[in-house]
Amino acid sequence: MSYAVKSIFLTLQGEGMQAGRRAVFLRFAGCNLWSGREEDREKAICRFCDTDFVGTDGEGGGKFADADALAEAVASCWGAEALHRYVIITGGEPMLQIDDALVDALHAHGFEIGVESNGTLAAHPGIDWLCISPKAGSDVVQRRGDELKLVWPQSGSDWEEMQDWDFDHLLLQPLDNAQQVENARACVDFILANPRWRLSVQTHKVLGID
Repeated sequence: MSYAVKSIFLTLQGEGMQAGRRAVFLRFAGCNLWSGREEDREKAICRFCDTDFVGTDGEGGGKFADADALAEAVASCWGAEALHRYVIITGGEPMLQIDDALVDALHAHGFEIGVESNGTLAAHPGIDWLCISPKAGSDVVQRRGDELKLVWPQSGSDWEEMQDWDFDHLLLQPLDNAQQVENARACVDFILANPRWRLSVQTHKVLGID
């Protein structure tokens, strides 16, 4: 299988339970909830995405002929340090491209694999850390994992049902739009009233890093 990759870059994880951790981001091109093109946003299921996942022209991006070549690119981006290797596979929707060969190749290079998915496709069982960020109006089939990250407010999201899904951590993250201050306040108020949830802040935006 070949892989279409938007970008590969070294940074810190900015949000969720792994925030602050050094990681290689492997961002796949393509998503099943939005084309990524502005002219299609209003008719998409996910209308608030702030990520460019169109094409293969980003830093480290390209079309990779096989899993070994892609895993080697990720390892090269990480550098010589052999310990605590961590790769976050994201998109777009990464489960459109993750397969056995890639999981095996990344593990062979010593990487712990984290994935951020919208949950509409079943996750690969070899993933080490799974974050699901459900989008209102989509059919979430992956209802177990390490963390569930709900962007808020999000009209139509059944957060009470989500509390019955099998996740170790329930996170609420303020929607980043023109009402960001109000959204953050809404998250704080929600969590004060619902203590099973905790706040996820996009620290990479505060720090000015990718």
